[in-house]
Amino acid sequence: MLFFVGQCNNRRNVLQFLAQSSSILENFLPHVTVYTLRCCDTYRMICCDWHRGCFVYCDMKINRSSTTKLALFSLALFGALLAFSNNAKALTIGDAHELGFVNFGIPSGDADRLTYVNHLIGMALGTSDKADGQTYFRSNNSFGQLPPAVLTGHVNGTSTSINLGAGGTYLYLFAKYDGPNYGSEVWYVGDLSGIITIPATAGGYGLSGWTLFGTAGSVPDGGTTVMLLGAALGALGMARRVLKI
Repeated sequence: MLFFVGQCNNRRNVLQFLAQSSSILENFLPHVTVYTLRCCDTYRMICCDWHRGCFVYCDMKINRSSTTKLALFSLALFGALLAFSNNAKALTIGDAHELGFVNFGIPSGDADRLTYVNHLIGMALGTSDKADGQTYFRSNNSFGQLPPAVLTGHVNGTSTSINLGAGGTYLYLFAKYDGPNYGSEVWYVGDLSGIITIPATAGGYGLSGWTLFGTAGSVPDGGTTVMLLGAALGALGMARRVLKI
């Protein structure tokens, strides 16, 4: 998580600070969303949420007597947000999260992918099967009793970086690699959250695209922004009581 606390006057200053901070932040700038909350007459918190981090600003008048209080406040806010940070988990072909493999996974429409995932779910560990014009290989990884995937709320993408949100929304990740030249890898991601990555290539062939599937009753995640704002507001309230600022 990237985290900064400082003084600002308006939205423009926040974006200027982001742009000038480093080349890393510049890469995320097009994806920045800025939220402004006035917590009281003195303080205004501005939270910028993007793909891999959270930027928080708190307005206050800076003088010598308030410098220590600002430092303590910053530390409290940082600790609250750090609890929700997630390092990117790298999935690999055949790893401990592999549900199985489909050879070749064609056709590869959303409904077809759903069929392939659910077939793997119903297979015994370490077995292979032929059905739906495909050859299935179920891994030896046990994830307990798995519910069937549903098409409702599915998400498609082509990037190797995938945001699972707070976790529990998506259980299965289907990734297709280069048409008929390789095949399709399926992972169980129900115990993961935040940012994950998948290989850009498999067997020497590039990633064609992926689909995340949830189960009946799961609600698509709206992002981590609300959670981060809630944590930051909680930290702000506690800091004001303790520091009397």
